[in-house]
Amino acid sequence: MDVVLVEPEIPQNTGSIGRLCAATHTRLHLVGKLGFSLDDRYLKRAGLDYWPWIDLHTHAAWHDLEQATAGRRRIGLSARAEVSYARCAFRDDDVLVFGRESLGLPAAVRARLDEEVAIPIFEPGVRSLNLSNAVGIVLYEALRQLGRL
Repeated sequence: MDVVLVEPEIPQNTGSIGRLCAATHTRLHLVGKLGFSLDDRYLKRAGLDYWPWIDLHTHAAWHDLEQATAGRRRIGLSARAEVSYARCAFRDDDVLVFGRESLGLPAAVRARLDEEVAIPIFEPGVRSLNLSNAVGIVLYEALRQLGRL
């Protein structure tokens, strides 16, 4: 199982997600232009001293990520998807793809996904969840389904 962040903007979110990936032995991919430097102190602080345990891969563009994960199912998380993540039957080699905090996944990336799922939000006034929370929710459900909890 891999987690992909496409053009993440907030270093604290990426740091928290890195920490989660370290804790769960999940590979983390960062794709495209980042809204921060990988040397950012907020990124490092949110990831604490767990950076040595993060299996981190960076890709300049989506095409590079596609090559790195060829033959694997890419599942995008989108507020626009109609199927709940809880209805997805996750597989061990799935690639979970998350978009930018401000705009979500770009249309060009969404068009290249194998599947899209959403995390239900019950209050119409709330348009999205925090990125690190969303990754945690979906990753732990996938791990639960795979019997890794």
